[in-house]
Amino acid sequence: MVSLSSKTLMIQGAKTLMVQGTTSDAGKTTLVAALCRILKNRGISVVPFKPQNMALNSAVTTDGGEIGRAQALQAQAAGLEPHTDMNPILIKPTSDTRAQIIVQGKAVTDMEAAVYHDYKTEAMGYVLDSYARLQQQYDVILVEGAGSPAEINLRDRDIANMGFAEAVDCPVILIADIDRGGVFAHLVGTLELLSESERARVIGFVINRFRGDLGLLQSGLDWLEQKTGKPVLGVIPYLQGLYLDAEDALTASAPKTAAQLKVAVLALPRISNHTDFDALRLHPQINFHWVGPNQPIPACDLVIIPGSKNTRADLQFLRAQGWDVQLQKHLRYGGKLIGICGGFQMLGETIADPKGVESAPGTSLGLGYLALSTELTEEKILQQRTGVLWDKHTVLAGYEIHTGISRGAALLQPACYFNCSNDGADKQVPDGAISDDGAIMGTYLHGLFDQPAALQKLLAWAGAESATRLDINQQREDSIARLASATETALRSDFLQQFSSVP
Repeated sequence: MVSLSSKTLMIQGAKTLMVQGTTSDAGKTTLVAALCRILKNRGISVVPFKPQNMALNSAVTTDGGEIGRAQALQAQAAGLEPHTDMNPILIKPTSDTRAQIIVQGKAVTDMEAAVYHDYKTEAMGYVLDSYARLQQQYDVILVEGAGSPAEINLRDRDIANMGFAEAVDCPVILIADIDRGGVFAHLVGTLELLSESERARVIGFVINRFRGDLGLLQSGLDWLEQKTGKPVLGVIPYLQGLYLDAEDALTASAPKTAAQLKVAVLALPRISNHTDFDALRLHPQINFHWVGPNQPIPACDLVIIPGSKNTRADLQFLRAQGWDVQLQKHLRYGGKLIGICGGFQMLGETIADPKGVESAPGTSLGLGYLALSTELTEEKILQQRTGVLWDKHTVLAGYEIHTGISRGAALLQPACYFNCSNDGADKQVPDGAISDDGAIMGTYLHGLFDQPAALQKLLAWAGAESATRLDINQQREDSIARLASATETALRSDFLQQFSSVP
């Protein structure tokens, strides 16, 4: 086992700890999730917090708002229901320079990047407001930074990294991914680019995704500690087959020899909530493909048009790729087609955006597969949902997160039914549509494939009659437990003990 520094580690004000990364995807999300579960297992009341997140994967909270998907994962690790205070500022890009700004769970405006930079001073007020509420409720707050604290162009008015840490006066851990190479340069370079006060609050380093003989790393760790005067708090091993929700990156799936079904999902430029398809990607009997720019839709059994943060622009992109023509061929050859959220809206006859909610005002012709039309509205629908599929007994669960109301004759043949209590009476509300020939379905429900029974039913509809049962929720829980166990073994015991001793 690698020997870490024997220096006495004293952390002042240990109620809040911030994890910052040397790069994006260094392991900030997973380390916070692991620490949440470790402290929960030790009986500590712990909550995750990310001041500012930029992601198109989001989750609906119990208080009727939306936060980054990663914070919902961390909430699960902490044994909590997701709440908007866990991620008070969420930025959802609608173009390369413009984004929707979500403040404490609610969409407040769209902004150009330069305008948002000026807005950050106001945004910090909301961040500190949410943080103060969490302070009153939990023993420990585990904070996740965004990107890297060494992004010089973003330092002014920073609310995501050291700007926040300085404001609340909390200690910081730097984590770096050794698997991508250059780990010592990443750590030392990041530290050098910090101010003197910022460097002083860094209490140590964590090295993530290490493969091989730990003994061969020892000389590098000794050099790093001597060079910086900071201890290495742990070296976390590379964990194969770990399933945790991604914030944005599209994860590929290797071909499977036992596959019964081929599924293709269109990777739209503004694809949202692509974690909808993790159950398909991980299923042992599905060959799963992302279809990207300049790629044809392959011969397959099922094509899915996903959600979009800019539905009309992504529909235009779809047509520019020639995918609309290829979808016609796919259906002629007996394939099935599903549209989810924005993808569902694209299946209709028109999408109108009279007030410019997502982009310039106007109306776009849909693909015309379902007799319905959609008008985008300023009010966003955010709702956790339970219900059943069209057969009225296969249970499903997920959430709605969309703008727009769809109307038309196609809705008389729903894809599913949501449970709803109204005026004290329980009833089922129809959602989505299925085409007359049964080959096309659309729904506003995200998480359509996450319930094992619903997944099996939908795979049978697509052609896999004997699909293996897969529970993506249990896989996520098992991965959190495995991650926490490996991280607890890897981290210094005195570091963990100080957070486990919070009064």
